[in-house]
Amino acid sequence: MRKAFKYILFGFLGLFLIFVIFIGYFFLGTPPEAEKIIWGVNFSQKHAKDMGLDWQECYLSLLDDLGVKNIKILTHWDLIEPKQGEYNFKDLDWQIKTAEEKGADIFLVLGRKTGRWPECHIPEWAKNLRPEEQEQEVLKLLKKIVLRYKDSEFISRWQVENEPFFVFGECPEIKEKFVKKEINLVKSLDSSRQIIISDSGEFSLWIRAARLGDMVGTTMYLKTWFTPAFLNKWQRFKHVGRYSSSPLPPAFYWRKAQIIKKLFNKKIICVELQAEPWGPVLLYDSPLEEQEKSMDLEQFRKNIDFAKKTGLDEFYLWGSEWWYWLKIEKNQPEIWQEAKLLFINQ
Repeated sequence: MRKAFKYILFGFLGLFLIFVIFIGYFFLGTPPEAEKIIWGVNFSQKHAKDMGLDWQECYLSLLDDLGVKNIKILTHWDLIEPKQGEYNFKDLDWQIKTAEEKGADIFLVLGRKTGRWPECHIPEWAKNLRPEEQEQEVLKLLKKIVLRYKDSEFISRWQVENEPFFVFGECPEIKEKFVKKEINLVKSLDSSRQIIISDSGEFSLWIRAARLGDMVGTTMYLKTWFTPAFLNKWQRFKHVGRYSSSPLPPAFYWRKAQIIKKLFNKKIICVELQAEPWGPVLLYDSPLEEQEKSMDLEQFRKNIDFAKKTGLDEFYLWGSEWWYWLKIEKNQPEIWQEAKLLFINQ
């Protein structure tokens, strides 16, 4: 009995030691700050329209007034192929051409799950297809987009899907086998550009993303509305929760990046740095007073300062459409002006 107790005690001590090492490695220490940081923005035509904006005016203001030189453009399947086999590239052509004229570096997000609600932008005609049929249609979409834009010298990278292994939004399961098919297709059409695979910054070690992509994209959300996971599947409980600040320090991201670098020799960039509110309802359904509980000028500055301390050297801010909305619709240009300092000074 005493011997068994000793084994159990040693087992608990071993687990405690592993826990202490884990905490020490990921939560302690100060990462070296990057000598030079690339700042960019995310842009979604659909989201800008959902915010009630003239999306083209918003896009032009990002490039002209804000001085953005690095832009991540979210493509949306339902906007490009509203009817099966009938592709409408007019709006995306305009975004690419306009960015080229301004000398901006572009990378495109491709696939079914490309960001912004409902995350998977599936056209009505494709929603009732069998999973394998829908996947074939997605591959056709990727082929059309890559062949259309691969000759642009201003497109530097492709991102295949958005956090394909993080369950979020109104999406069918995206299997790793299918993501591999997408990657192989894009590489067969354009072998000259790197492919980014993104994953959650808070809930992933990025191993799967690093195995598949040439580069890993992470997210960074620092103050959000939190609803317990077991309640998320019931819409009526979406308002049950509270605002919560992330307990993760900058070292958490830096240490994970070092692991990925050593194991896979892959670079980590932040493809989504929170720079807009994250509340219990969609942004465009939320009153300004509620929005300010998770994002205001002070929180914006905190998030930028946090990002600088992670040691990463490339960030795409998530929320540029909201800054424009604040400036145009609410006569509150403070965050817009603060963001401008990042792009002017880089």
